[in-house]
Amino acid sequence: MQLKKAVFPVAGPGTRFLPATKSIPKEMLPIVDRPIIQYAVDEAIEAGCDTLIFVTGRSKRAVEDYFDRNPELEMELEAKGKLEALAAVRDILPSHVKAIFVRQHAPLGLGHAVLCARPMIGPDEHFAVLLPDDLIDGYPEGVLRQMLPVAQDTGGSVVAIEQVPGADVSKYGIIQPEHINGTKMGIGAIVEKPPVDQAPSTLAVVGRYILHPSVMDALETLPPGSGGEIQLTDALARQIETPGLFGCRFGGKRFDCGNKQGFLTANIYFGLR
Repeated sequence: MQLKKAVFPVAGPGTRFLPATKSIPKEMLPIVDRPIIQYAVDEAIEAGCDTLIFVTGRSKRAVEDYFDRNPELEMELEAKGKLEALAAVRDILPSHVKAIFVRQHAPLGLGHAVLCARPMIGPDEHFAVLLPDDLIDGYPEGVLRQMLPVAQDTGGSVVAIEQVPGADVSKYGIIQPEHINGTKMGIGAIVEKPPVDQAPSTLAVVGRYILHPSVMDALETLPPGSGGEIQLTDALARQIETPGLFGCRFGGKRFDCGNKQGFLTANIYFGLR
């Protein structure tokens, strides 16, 4: 099994960062000198993905412009001899990687955003989903690449797992682990944002997924779930019996850049590095 396609749901409005995100997509906010989304894109490319599918919404044109060529800027940098800056602009995407943009017309949830990418995903093709807000400095390699052997070994869907404080379980999808073997584990149940006293564990799903193509069929038939939205977690719950749902505890440091504290901490971390 090869992983060739990655989906980036980037249609969210980023209300926690207003007023900056009134005109700048939150995915374009910089971590030092690169936008948040570039880190997730690099991780997907490292894992072998050569087709990047961005699910966008209104006011997200800057994301598309960022991954496009800018001949005028390149000519100006070349004329001024700013070759290091020129290379940085040209190397945003390698030449073998292509970017596709699809619009999510209504905020109907993460599951719906993933479903918007269905026309670009083959019926027998595993694919990745990366949430750029979860910025992860994977070690010894990117998180998606760490997850890939689990997907290849099991043939099912794989989610990235991290231990979170008990008080925070209501912010995440929480799993009930089974058959733990090193960093790999089976999943017996998954619940979206459970109350603290009803959570099956403190093992949370964070923003990296390698999904079996059958998850698209599940998403198409799901009723609205938590918050009245189509929840990816609910579709994953249908994967437990077949083709199987598995967790991977990854090595590395995660920053929740969906909030100001996580964003600031990530800037300090990567700036010092």
